[in-house]
Amino acid sequence: MHHGEPTHHGGPSPAAASAPGPARRVPARSALALLSVSVCLLAGCGPAASDAKNPAGDPAKTPAQAAQAATGPRLDLHVTDGQEHVPVTAGGRVTVEGGTITEVSLSTADGRAVAGERSPDKRSWAPSRELKHGTTYRLTVEATGAGGRRTTRTVSFETLAEADRFTGVYTPENGSTVGVGMPVSFTFDKPITEKKAVESAVEVSTDSGQTVVGHWFGGQRLDFRPKEYWKPGSTVTVRIRLAGVKGAAGAYGEQDKTVRFKVGRSQVSTVDAAAHTMKVVRDGATVRNIPITAGAASSPTWNGQMVISEKLISTRMNGATVGFAGQYDIPDVPHAMRLSTSGTFVHGNYWGDDSVFGKSNISHGCVGLNDAKGGGDSGQDGAWFYDNSLIGDVVVVKNSDDKVIAPDNGLNGWNMPWGEWTAGSAR
Repeated sequence: MHHGEPTHHGGPSPAAASAPGPARRVPARSALALLSVSVCLLAGCGPAASDAKNPAGDPAKTPAQAAQAATGPRLDLHVTDGQEHVPVTAGGRVTVEGGTITEVSLSTADGRAVAGERSPDKRSWAPSRELKHGTTYRLTVEATGAGGRRTTRTVSFETLAEADRFTGVYTPENGSTVGVGMPVSFTFDKPITEKKAVESAVEVSTDSGQTVVGHWFGGQRLDFRPKEYWKPGSTVTVRIRLAGVKGAAGAYGEQDKTVRFKVGRSQVSTVDAAAHTMKVVRDGATVRNIPITAGAASSPTWNGQMVISEKLISTRMNGATVGFAGQYDIPDVPHAMRLSTSGTFVHGNYWGDDSVFGKSNISHGCVGLNDAKGGGDSGQDGAWFYDNSLIGDVVVVKNSDDKVIAPDNGLNGWNMPWGEWTAGSAR
């Protein structure tokens, strides 16, 4: 029966009522019914507005809530039945929408129960400790929603085997403050063939609004940087969502974390190898001119933009490790700051005569600053530069009798033109 159609309750049809003949009295009840039908026809009777929106007739519920009440709570087990290569950091976790978790059972294939904890609001559950690699688990979850409706789901899954995972070691560290030249750099422990998938799982953004792009150096290194140096004072966020991502055959990611670091003041120091000086410029102002000694004619210093990637208060430098066997072995080089993977440093020098600094180049490729043995004299140039430098500060070398350093020799991708850099992205 459609709303708006006249209905008849006993009494004559409209045709009979209009036919000639003696008048008949219409009972009061029938008259009221006919009046109701007439009003309905004029007004287009239908369900009340609240009933149209809420089939259950409860004006407090939205359509989604009404549907939820009818179907029960929705469970998310974060895995599918039979799924393989599940990250141990993700397997066994449960969340519910439209209800609360009432019962969870997680066990290994041989029946060993895995303990877990339910959140205070009873809307999530997680194992008490990380699952084991290469293990099959069975997970059963029950949740209760409005009106006592229950939802139960059971899945089996297998965690990622130790031998089938890959990991990315990254820099800089979470919470650190770095110089404006510091790229975000990942080194993976296995060659990556699914570069687009891996690069897409790492998002690097900055509150300065700069566009950040990744670049692959071979199959195991991925760096991110903006076109120009980071804006001083900005915050960079690195979202790593590699858990479950296939990097290559037999190589799946597990890392799922967010890293944030702060960019400090701008400091760019320019070494003029021909003039034997280093000008330190901070936030656009020259703060110090330092006499230096650079690489000798037989072992010149690289030209180009180099980033301080490591600071060592004291270190041993042995020529045998960089192709100069027997030429030097100094166990206590003070205030050493690495500029390249191949062994270029800016460091304190206590063994050279004071007369060489600012006058001649005698090193094996490093930039040397006058310093004291043991590095304990804060008044020396080597100590001052060490104390006033950050990981990620830029040291530019010019006028040296060598070529520009390779972009992947250290964290030195700034020596690559932007167009070439973006072409090396897999996205």
